Order: sequence, then structure tokens, then C-alpha cells
Amino acid sequence: MSFSALPLLTAGTWNIDPVHSQVGFSVRHLMVSKVRGEFTDVSGAIVVAEDGSVSVSAEIGVASINTKNDQRDAHIRSADFFDAEKFPKATFVSTSVEPDGDDYILHGDFTLKGITRPIQMTMEFNGVNPGMGHGQVAGFEARTVINRKDFGVDLEMPLETGGTVVGDKITLTIDIEAVHSAS
Repeated sequence: MSFSALPLLTAGTWNIDPVHSQVGFSVRHLMVSKVRGEFTDVSGAIVVAEDGSVSVSAEIGVASINTKNDQRDAHIRSADFFDAEKFPKATFVSTSVEPDGDDYILHGDFTLKGITRPIQMTMEFNGVNPGMGHGQVAGFEARTVINRKDFGVDLEMPLETGGTVVGDKITLTIDIEAVHSAS
């Protein structure tokens, strides 16, 4: 991506601040409502090179899932869903970023449960702030929809009335605050 696309991001590494960042999701439940949750173990960086090119990488500890239901969270961590013991991390590595009106499209490879697929996210750049004494901070919001079955999360739990307990489409909503450090 050209440097002029995000002119306020100075060259260097912008580390994801896990305290001020969130990876949330929602998925259809029982065909009539949605379950929402988040992952509390998030790390990564946005690297801006001197030539203005940008790369993004992130890791999510899948065992950090929190849907506000301990029994459900334990089941999601199991081999039925994420198999967190065997595949403890989901990862994202960008391949390109392109302007899209006032927003951006972030393309990259997402890996979950050992399966890597290309995805794209709509990303909003929220700007840069001098921060609170620990360096400049930048904010981003991104959103995408993935199909869980594309990543081997393919447990079927059919309902007697038709449909399934868990929907196939997962909406990921990512809010990132990143702190600049010169590299």
C-alpha cells in the first residue's frame, strides 16, 4: 500500500496493544439469534516501511475465547471446534491493502485449525493520537465474514425442526489500537 494512503502512520512498527484491542465475533445460534464473544489473547504488529509499504500480522490465542458461558467456551476449545490443544493460535498475515473510498480493503491469509485461506476485511482507519506518554497510537476497525467450514470447524449439530445449532457464517469484528515504536 502506498504511504500516502495512510499519511499519518510514520515508518516503524506499530504493536497491537492487547489491553485496548479486541477481536470479537458473532454466529447464528439455533437459527433465531446470535451468540457473541471475543478472544482476549491478541498480539501482532503493523509495520510501515520507509517506502510506505504496509504489512500486518496478528496472532489470536483461540483458548482465550469468551462467550460468557464456561461450558460453551470449553466445548469450542475442544476438538469438536477449534482443537485449541493441537492448534493454539489463529493467525493473519496481510498480502495487500487498497483504498476503498474513505476505508480500505485489507487482504491476507488467515489460518485457523491449521488451514490457511485468503480473506479480505473492510478496514476503517480511525487516525493517530500522540498517546499517553508511551508513543503515538493509531486506531483501526476491521470486519469480515468467514465460513467456519472453510477452516475445518465443520461439526454439524442439526435441529429437529431443520437447520443447525451453530450457523456457518462467522462475523469477525476487530478493533485495534497500535502503539508506534521506531524500528
